[in-house]
Amino acid sequence: MSEAVFEFPLKEKVRNYLRVEQLLGQLKSTAKSDSVPLQMVFFEQLFELLDLIERLDLRSDMSKDLDAHEKNLVYWSQHPKIDSAALDQALKTIVNLKQKLKTDRRFGSALKEDKLLSAIRQRFAIPGGSCSFDLPNLHFWLQQPAEVRQQEIGQWLDTLSLLDDTIAVSLSFIRERGQFKTVTADNGFYQGAAEDKNELIRIKCRVDEGYYPTLSGNKYRYALRFLWFSPAQGQNAAVESNIQFKLAAC
Repeated sequence: MSEAVFEFPLKEKVRNYLRVEQLLGQLKSTAKSDSVPLQMVFFEQLFELLDLIERLDLRSDMSKDLDAHEKNLVYWSQHPKIDSAALDQALKTIVNLKQKLKTDRRFGSALKEDKLLSAIRQRFAIPGGSCSFDLPNLHFWLQQPAEVRQQEIGQWLDTLSLLDDTIAVSLSFIRERGQFKTVTADNGFYQGAAEDKNELIRIKCRVDEGYYPTLSGNKYRYALRFLWFSPAQGQNAAVESNIQFKLAAC
């Protein structure tokens, strides 16, 4: 049986976190390759990430989240059966990230000041604008030895390490809030009520039977509907049979 996890945010903050997490993951994946076409994709994802973080007030949301995580860890430390070593390590990580958020520069500011990136960024907003006749400087860089390119890519990614670490910690605390439980979607439909603390709905279901979940709703109530994956027909037909799946409200 093949299963996959689908995540649906109930709050805008978590929606932004997930988008940043995905872009960072794609960046790190393409950065490992010496392939020129994949490194072109790296630049596309990098500029997309910069566009996103420039529009968002991530630092404020993250600081509030870290404050809440720290208070929760202090509270849990009083529990007699808690793993003190793991809790202390988590608390140190939170305190370290909080301090860095206060003192480090705005996310992406170092990349905006990089001469090569600033020279090529605008052309990437144009479809096909990264051709060699548009960006001969980039194509010169792409012909440099792989170790030279990898070193510079590593330096660019290092400037995003605080963003990467804080996003990872924030989302891990959110995800660990909920435990998967088995529920049934009657005729492919399930409706639930969200608690105040819920920020993310996680669905674990089979992906080898031709259907996938969709979610609509808000931070108070949500509805899940399973649809058949049928792109050739140009429409999404609803599943009309009962489906067992696992749900976690985080």
